[in-house]
Amino acid sequence: MIIYIALMHYPVYDRQKRVSSAALTTLDIHDVARLARTYGLEGYYVVTPLRSQQALARRLIDHWVRGWGAQYNATRKEALSLVRIAEDLEEALQGIEQEKGFRPKTVATTARSYPQARSYGEMTEVLRTGGDTPYLFLLGTGWGLTREMIEKSDYVLEPIAGKGYNHLSVRTATAIILDRLLGGTVT
Repeated sequence: MIIYIALMHYPVYDRQKRVSSAALTTLDIHDVARLARTYGLEGYYVVTPLRSQQALARRLIDHWVRGWGAQYNATRKEALSLVRIAEDLEEALQGIEQEKGFRPKTVATTARSYPQARSYGEMTEVLRTGGDTPYLFLLGTGWGLTREMIEKSDYVLEPIAGKGYNHLSVRTATAIILDRLLGGTVT
């Protein structure tokens, strides 16, 4: 399985359901990178068109991959080495295609229900039988990926079903998604 994730800061909804850019958080960069490394992903894209946010992400990554943090914490360096910055989804798709020789299939994640959504079992089977096809999982920030982004994705993953409350942090949702798709069986 060739799997990447993209933390999408644009295009996402704001609380009034307007298309906007969400600010990144350094905790998301750290924690999602650790998840990507833990589950053996090929890479992790932080996607934002905002130059100031790209600069913040680069400064954080440089500190832990090339700066003082690299000597201080080698495992953090290993995880953050997986992070790439992209201005938009197309740049991330092109980066993966250059790296792997194939354009990735996109998998939208959402807290909303869509009729075309695949169950975790179905998506695991798609990944297992995908051969050399790379897959890029799109994770929305703010109030989630736009409907257009979801509808143009190759696959949509079913939402995480809770107990009536449906507003997980993207870090928490990413952990649940990766474990459901790639985690081992506990005996």
